[in-house]
Amino acid sequence: MLLTAAVALNPVGLDFLHSAFFAGEQLARNIAQPIVLTAMAILGLIGALEWLVRAFIINRRARGGTTA
Repeated sequence: MLLTAAVALNPVGLDFLHSAFFAGEQLARNIAQPIVLTAMAILGLIGALEWLVRAFIINRRARGGTTA
């Protein structure tokens, strides 16, 4: 999750987000929007996967997982 914030909130990321949604030129928006939306979807999937893994680990520790 920290990586997601670092990617989106650095100066280059903020400039790219601005050009994707608030650029004055239609061409700039058409080029940047699919890239930004794909990157947001990938980062969202990574966040959901991280959440699932953490929930799995917490549940396993609560059960007192067996040691082999």
